[in-house]
Amino acid sequence: MFGKRKVAAPASGKLAKSDAEWRAQLTSLQYKVTRQAGTERAFSGEYWNTKTQGLYSCICCGQPLFRSETKYDSGTGWPSYFAPVAAEAVEEHEDNSLFMRRTEVVCSGCDAHLGHVFPDGPDPTGQRYCMNSASLTFTPDD
Repeated sequence: MFGKRKVAAPASGKLAKSDAEWRAQLTSLQYKVTRQAGTERAFSGEYWNTKTQGLYSCICCGQPLFRSETKYDSGTGWPSYFAPVAAEAVEEHEDNSLFMRRTEVVCSGCDAHLGHVFPDGPDPTGQRYCMNSASLTFTPDD
């Protein structure tokens, strides 16, 4: 099910495009997830079960977000990581939509909705960054 809320316009210094430009760049699912804070169905995304070593970046702006070394099988059906490549790569915002209290994760480069972070992940961080494959692109290591 897709969220009804739209992602806020990027702050100054961030990549900003018009709605028409985002629609032209992204697939329908990528647009709904990244620009309208949607969610893909569990176990349906391209990367939920990927085991290849490499880098996961933002589908909208290309900013590096997660490395495969931090990816783990959370059993949720979405790609999950215990840490981003750098704290500055993502921003976190309170999300009280759908009658839940969660922490939304967005790309710090363009404010694309990526998913949510939960405090039930593995060591060393205890965090579970539960991301949508539709918000990511993957570059395998050479």
